Amino acid sequence: MQQLMKQAQKMQAQLASAQAALADAEITGTAGGGLVTVKMTGSGEFRSISIDPKAVDPEDVETLEDLVSAAFTNAADEVRKLTEQKMGPLSAGLGGMGLPF
Repeated sequence: MQQLMKQAQKMQAQLASAQAALADAEITGTAGGGLVTVKMTGSGEFRSISIDPKAVDPEDVETLEDLVSAAFTNAADEVRKLTEQKMGPLSAGLGGMGLPF
């Protein structure tokens, strides 16, 4: 039982470390060949958006909206990949111990 408690404490420390690494990571999502760039933290918190003036056409707002949406989607996909990379091994370990994750 003591061995199990030590293992759980170790995994808890690893989980906290992985969560801190995710919060500190900066993820960039782009669309339109870099016309729109979105920056987020690894935990999914929005940081900034950059729109190249070439992407702004008052006659075609829909394209700009699509580029912004695509950049957010790209950034969210990168956050998801980073989360799986950092947290995946920990989740597998918890499941292997019969604990919910």
